[in-house]
Amino acid sequence: MPSDPSFVAHVLDLFAPMGDVTARAMFGGHGVYAEGVMFALLDDDELFLKTDEATRAAFLEAGCRQWIYVNKKVRMENTGYYRPPDEAHEDPEVMRPWARLALGAALRARAAKAAKAAKGTRRRPAARAKASARRSAPSAKTRRAPRAARGKKR
Repeated sequence: MPSDPSFVAHVLDLFAPMGDVTARAMFGGHGVYAEGVMFALLDDDELFLKTDEATRAAFLEAGCRQWIYVNKKVRMENTGYYRPPDEAHEDPEVMRPWARLALGAALRARAAKAAKAAKGTRRRPAARAKASARRSAPSAKTRRAPRAARGKKR
């Protein structure tokens, strides 16, 4: 079920102390973004914050419930998103530390993804040139003799 527009506005008010925070409709819910990363999601008028190995323990210690995605074909239980404590849902100052944990997790995930992508594309210039030459050189099977050596077709 899509999130109620008034709930989306309430969540954005909760995150207002963090600066520029936006919500985008996605998959029947909303993604909540700051600093170019999604750090929270809204599903069925509930708020869930992104976690990682560095932050998940804080959510578990506070008794937070994990978001579980379920549809007709799929049930995803290890999503990494947790509902913040109830008291954080009413006060931006109480929400702030939970939101900071989630934003930190999202920023670390983006940095890890960028590092992985950079590592996969990094090659020494000589190796890159050799690989390019191998790709552009025709194989012996596909090489054609020069036109003069082929003879004229009549």
